[in-house]
Amino acid sequence: MRRRMAIAVLALIGLFISLYLLFYHLGWYGGLVCGSGAHACEYVQTSRYARFLGWPVPGWGVAWYASVFGIALLGVQPTFGDHPWTGRLLSLLAVGGLAFTIYLTSVELFVLRAVCRWCVGSAAITTAIFALVAWGWGKEREASGGREA
Repeated sequence: MRRRMAIAVLALIGLFISLYLLFYHLGWYGGLVCGSGAHACEYVQTSRYARFLGWPVPGWGVAWYASVFGIALLGVQPTFGDHPWTGRLLSLLAVGGLAFTIYLTSVELFVLRAVCRWCVGSAAITTAIFALVAWGWGKEREASGGREA
């Protein structure tokens, strides 16, 4: 239960970061605060890679973090906490989120050659969520006596 609460808290923080970046991307917020002299955030957020399948990348982040947040909260409820689908859905979201994060970070490093601090923060949160979910895979296997669930 603590693991799922930690996942929910991380997802909420990531949701706020994604909303901030989405508001900037949509023009609802003037400029990104990235530290003194850092223009990499604007460069990354206005690049052609800032959209994926027609949607702003921060919009995908909002959807992903909101989904993770909701499923993690459902997982701590007595009604849903014991159901294996919550863990499986979190696993699917965590693997997909990590894969997308690796793709976006690779684009930043090797294509754009610019690193957005907000994106790094989101990548760290996504990686932490993945680690917590993956840690749960071992815990669930131990609880089932090493058998596949």
